[in-house]
Amino acid sequence: MAFFISMKKILITGANGQLGQSVLEQSKNYKEIECFFATQDQLDITNLELIKTYFEDKNFDFVVNCAAYTAVDKAEDDQEKAFLVNAKAVEYLAKITAEKNIPFIHVSTDYVFDGTEAKPRLETDQTNPIGVYGVTKLQGEEFALNNNPKTIILRTAWVYSRFANNFVKTMLRLFNEKDSLSVVSDQIGSPTNALDLAKAILDIISKDELTFGIFNYSNEGECSWFEFAQKIKEFSGSSIEINPVDSSAYPTKAKRPAYSLLDKTKIKEIYQVDVPNWEESLKLELKHLV
Repeated sequence: MAFFISMKKILITGANGQLGQSVLEQSKNYKEIECFFATQDQLDITNLELIKTYFEDKNFDFVVNCAAYTAVDKAEDDQEKAFLVNAKAVEYLAKITAEKNIPFIHVSTDYVFDGTEAKPRLETDQTNPIGVYGVTKLQGEEFALNNNPKTIILRTAWVYSRFANNFVKTMLRLFNEKDSLSVVSDQIGSPTNALDLAKAILDIISKDELTFGIFNYSNEGECSWFEFAQKIKEFSGSSIEINPVDSSAYPTKAKRPAYSLLDKTKIKEIYQVDVPNWEESLKLELKHLV
């Protein structure tokens, strides 16, 4: 007797970003999921007509939006582009997926909060973004939830990986270029390995029953950017001197949330996803970077 495995066909937008590439890497471990990856050149999600044309002859069981405008400081001057990518494009994707009755997973950020309270944020907490990036990401969440009832929002924070540009890769480069570094010590969060987030996304897709709405996902534990840099130094075997400084020593165009911890209780209880500790995950990832 032959057994046929029903494959779930998934579209991943933002294929060239670090999360898109991380989903590609992790998807090799999911035999019942077939992923289709669309770069910006293959699918311009800011163009509704192009999206409609793209979906005309394709059927997907899920759409996962990994595309985003993430240049936080640049967004302050490039508000129109940030809104187009982080909000309007999400509205377009939510509408087309709703029209075709496809569940939609959209990745958001801790920047929807102001970071003024020193406690892990719940999905139900009052949002209050303090910069253009956070404002446009929150608008994207609202567009998604309002246009497709089968939407899952995943809020994450401090994402890094072996792919694309991120804090870990910048630190490793600077370790080789400088004798000492100063890193901000008064912003608290939890570094998130994009491969762990990608695994959480694929684990959710693998479930037979879905719960829609907003979920938090970042690695467990907490640290400052300075402590994060110290661990990168320790695990990479660098001898560089790293000094802690206040955010005021490095003025940026966009304000950052001072406290970015996210409470992961909901996603662990509903989807039973694995949430590794940030230090363990960093140590594993550095094996691919050092």
